[in-house]
Amino acid sequence: MDRRIGRALAVLFILLAHSRVEAACIEAGQLNHASVSIMRYLDEAEREARPGVIGIRGTSSFLSPTTLVTAEHVVSGMKLSTQDWKPIEIVDGDGKQTIGARIQRLAGTHAEKLAVIELQSAFSGARTVAIRSEPLMPEEEVVTFAYPGGRPLFVSGKFKQYGDDGKLAGTALLEMYEGDNRLVIDHGASGAPVVDCEGRIAAVVSNVFTQRLVFGAHEIRISTAWGMPNVVSVPIEALKEFSQAQ
Repeated sequence: MDRRIGRALAVLFILLAHSRVEAACIEAGQLNHASVSIMRYLDEAEREARPGVIGIRGTSSFLSPTTLVTAEHVVSGMKLSTQDWKPIEIVDGDGKQTIGARIQRLAGTHAEKLAVIELQSAFSGARTVAIRSEPLMPEEEVVTFAYPGGRPLFVSGKFKQYGDDGKLAGTALLEMYEGDNRLVIDHGASGAPVVDCEGRIAAVVSNVFTQRLVFGAHEIRISTAWGMPNVVSVPIEALKEFSQAQ
């Protein structure tokens, strides 16, 4: 056998081995009505300032029927305030409700914070998620129920490590994938709950690691290598006091 062909087959074998489908440690149904898509449609003045943008979408989860937790940059993009109620669309599976919302509080001391959203009225059918009090352990299994592109998606993966440098300081770094798709967590998934095998929220999704390569008129997005973190999340620990108060 030609050595080059042998090496190619070896690489193919490695890629196929990494693309295996692993069963999640909890069922997707356990997060039904707990994780929702949220969207705020911009008003006319806001649309004029951001041509082509009609709204800002993210993912969130219920701490109570009248409170949601998400990533700070989601509420910042939505231009929610601590004073005025602004309508947001909350999508739970096939159902949706529009409810006034405002920022109740921000929590955390690092570059990205957690945002607690207060709802003007209770969301019908909301399922609350318990907050995990202890840190995640390396290689511990986790899942997330996100809404990239506004569509519900259940994805599993592992916690890799806590960030300790620069903008990543204090973050929880994860490796999440679906089969061989390492870009499955994408736009619209920000704020999604990262849940442990006991169904407790341990963090919320904040960002992803990607590189962009341009070939002529085409652009290709590339994730990190197998075994490396590809998703950045914000630990829920900053909300321990909130959990106890609730």
